[in-house]
Amino acid sequence: MSSTLSGVDWNAELVRGDLGQAVQRLKQESGEGLWVGGVTLPLALADLGLIDEYEFLVQPVLAGHGPTLLAGLRERIQLEPVDRHEFRSGAVALRYRPTRVTA
Repeated sequence: MSSTLSGVDWNAELVRGDLGQAVQRLKQESGEGLWVGGVTLPLALADLGLIDEYEFLVQPVLAGHGPTLLAGLRERIQLEPVDRHEFRSGAVALRYRPTRVTA
C-alpha cells in the first residue's frame, strides 16, 4: 500500500483506498497467495485479521537496533506451528497459523 507510488513491478500490486477490502479481493483471486514483508503493512493486516499464515526467518545475527516486528499490535494473536526449516547458514524459517477460536 502506498500513498506516493504511481506504479509497481510485475510481481506487486499497488493498493489504494481501503486496505481490508483490497486485500480480501486479492485473496479471492487465483494464485499462490500473497506475501508481504516490512513492518507497517504486516501490522495493519494482522490487526485486520487478514493474515492466514506467518513465516518468520530468524537470522543468527543480533542487530540491537531497528524497528520491532508487529510493535503496536492491538490484540495478542495465538499461533500454532506449521513448519520449520533450518538452513546451513544457521538461519531458521518458522511457519505458524493463527489459532482459530471457535464459539
